[in-house]
Amino acid sequence: MKMNSPGAKFKKMLAVCLAAVLLFAVGSIAVYKQSANHSTEVLSKTGSRGEEVRQIQTKLKSKGIYSGSVDGIYGTLTKDAVKKFQKSTGLTVDGIAGPKTLSALGIGSASSGQYSSSDIYLLAKVIAAEARGEPYIGQVAVGAVVLNRVQHASFPDSIAGVVYQPGAFSCEGRHRCVQVDA
Repeated sequence: MKMNSPGAKFKKMLAVCLAAVLLFAVGSIAVYKQSANHSTEVLSKTGSRGEEVRQIQTKLKSKGIYSGSVDGIYGTLTKDAVKKFQKSTGLTVDGIAGPKTLSALGIGSASSGQYSSSDIYLLAKVIAAEARGEPYIGQVAVGAVVLNRVQHASFPDSIAGVVYQPGAFSCEGRHRCVQVDA
């Protein structure tokens, strides 16, 4: 039995259009920050390591907010110092050095709309967990909620900050759906 009804054709056309929108959306958020010598992640959080963390620690130490060693490891002392800095500058206090926090610290050319591969992976994980079994439009809606929250002043300024915000997503507490392997 062939599916040539107007309803079947509409569903097929809708699916093709939605797939095109998804490809555009993924392409739009898959932008990496490039500097002269290396690419820079647009967020640092507990467990992060590397040059960006060293830069954060150095800036916070020069402001008298961080008292630990500049070792490039984003631990409890760094997180607490970032929270103090965020509070003092009127940023959302989440302990995650996202684009707004990095910009306020004068690190890199952090700007909204540029996400690292780990951001995209985390966004994909939360979409899959929150919208599993939903039609495509429902999955796009979950992604849009996360990205809109990143841009809104009332929420954390990074994808990780939004996703890990307590109570933000139903799957986070029940199944640890967005736990990213280290």
